[in-house]
Amino acid sequence: MSSHRSPRRRAHIAMIGVPMVSHVLPSLEIIRVLAARGHRVTYANDPAAAALIGPTGAELVPYDSTLPHRDNIWPDDPIEASSLFLDDAMAVLPQLRAAYDDDPADVYLYDIGAYVGRALAEAQGRPVVQLSPTFVAWGSYQQDVGAHLARLPGADALEARFTQWLGRCGATTLDVGEFSGVPPRAIATIPRAMQPHADTVDAARVDFVGPCLGDRADQGAWERPAGASKVLLVSLGSAYTQQPDFYRRCVAAFGDLAGWHVVLQIGKHVDPAELGPVPDSVEVRSWVPQMAILEQADAFVTHAGMGSSSEGLSCGVPMIAVPQGAEQPMNADRLVELGVARRLDTEAATVSALREALLDLTSDPGVAERCARLRDEVRGAGGTVRAAELVEAEL
Repeated sequence: MSSHRSPRRRAHIAMIGVPMVSHVLPSLEIIRVLAARGHRVTYANDPAAAALIGPTGAELVPYDSTLPHRDNIWPDDPIEASSLFLDDAMAVLPQLRAAYDDDPADVYLYDIGAYVGRALAEAQGRPVVQLSPTFVAWGSYQQDVGAHLARLPGADALEARFTQWLGRCGATTLDVGEFSGVPPRAIATIPRAMQPHADTVDAARVDFVGPCLGDRADQGAWERPAGASKVLLVSLGSAYTQQPDFYRRCVAAFGDLAGWHVVLQIGKHVDPAELGPVPDSVEVRSWVPQMAILEQADAFVTHAGMGSSSEGLSCGVPMIAVPQGAEQPMNADRLVELGVARRLDTEAATVSALREALLDLTSDPGVAERCARLRDEVRGAGGTVRAAELVEAEL
């Protein structure tokens, strides 16, 4: 089925997002295809995300977010982090009511961090679908994770605030655990292979479509340099980039490996001069077109964010996972279970450990076979087109 066929009827589809690059990127191709099919698509987000959203053809509905997206300094404590998302929902809901009460969508899509999207849809009695850029709740999630979080300091106060907000914001789902953890309908833009306890996820509610990548031509191209027989990409994503010591270790570990060309993304907060002397075989960039490189890469050193993990699997590239925070340790362990990665925590990622992991991974035929099988599985999940069709089925 063509991604540009005419829809059965033109609808207003609204995406409610949060201004975090790793959460915006997974939705963009779905939004682009829905707009190309003739739907009117609005995308509510902070203007900080406008440059990403603009090329999709969606109309930005701007709101002022209270999340720390400008400096990307997030609390390590999960209760503190959850409080930030609740505070943001409280601040944003009146702004979205002003935009959407007189112009309601036929269906609302919402990011896993945008509680406000579900609240708005329930208040208006409209269909709502979560676009999840990470794993979703499994059968025993409340016992496995929810019970642990409930014992943390500050959890009771957070639940009380959340309950009060649900009672007055117009939501119809008043149980905090269900509202925040169990969407009525979800499209997960991750490989099913990355989902914990996938066989216990409610298949009537959740579809795994895999990463929705598109061609990303607007992010720029990349060509393997002449003479480079193998390519290694090193990137800690968009939120954990202030790691000059780790980058120096990568230069020492990989910079003199015969035949290898290293692309080292250091983010906008690290001065390349902090790395010291860098050999010609190491290309230092503040930002890279990640998919363009991964499609040509032989290995990937990653923070194991869900987006990067999914892209690595989609390209069939073995990975060295160096998790930094959030769900990344779980993702790293899952990649190891799948047989396509080694996990090295930051302090354990010494020069010798990094080099040994790379050479072991890229010389093991079993790793290559598993990478190829998972690549085919991920690409066969339907991706962008299937996601767009699932959204249209809610109309």
